[in-house]
Amino acid sequence: MHLLSDRYFPEYKTLLNVDIVSALEGLQAGELTPSSFTFYTSVAVMSSSRIEGESLEVDSYVKHKMQQVDYIPELLEKPNDLYSAYVYANEHTLTRDHFLQSHSLITRHLLPERSRGVYRKTNMVVMEHNTGRVQFEAAPFDIVPAEMDKLWHDIDALTARNLSEDEVFYYSSYIHLMFVCIHPFNDGNGRAARLLEKWFLATCLGPGAWRIPSEQYYYSHVNEYYLNLNKAGVFYEQLDISKALPFLLMLPQAVK
Repeated sequence: MHLLSDRYFPEYKTLLNVDIVSALEGLQAGELTPSSFTFYTSVAVMSSSRIEGESLEVDSYVKHKMQQVDYIPELLEKPNDLYSAYVYANEHTLTRDHFLQSHSLITRHLLPERSRGVYRKTNMVVMEHNTGRVQFEAAPFDIVPAEMDKLWHDIDALTARNLSEDEVFYYSSYIHLMFVCIHPFNDGNGRAARLLEKWFLATCLGPGAWRIPSEQYYYSHVNEYYLNLNKAGVFYEQLDISKALPFLLMLPQAVK
């Protein structure tokens, strides 16, 4: 492993207060039908979009996707782009190239074409959407490709292993955290991170994982979400992952 580590897993297990195996039984029961995928994905997409400041309510977007209720185009463009990325992820294996394509879909109405699915070429300070306060300084742009190579090496290694359910949740959150800290793109990083987390869950646990309401949980606890993301540190090259265990422990709460 190049970027991720099992070093914090024993403490994670000690602090974990959710029986993940039992909690997953209901979520994974039965076939994931096109209709149920539309519903769960609509909730996930709009919850993730709300975290990024989109104004359409979650239930309104569900009505749009399930009942074809129409809204003005400006309210639907970015959520629909993200929805397309979730559909793409559901239909493709988790690889670096497929993920870069999903970012291109996410940012169709957010970035110019030349910046979609392409790593940033400038340094970046990340600000919290609601307050405008500086959250952290992302990885320096000149090490972004190398850091993403490390992350993808680890993702590929993990998906080739037979992980326990607890390990899947641990590494899903860890991937989410490291991706956000690297912040490899000019924009769309938060939406892409939450999709990557869900994509990894579905890769390891099967299609029933698309039902896990992780994005909805993060949106419902958005202040805690940002606070816990920040606990690893302000500067990428000085991250202390041991302090980020509160963030890693959020995902299991989504299936509690």
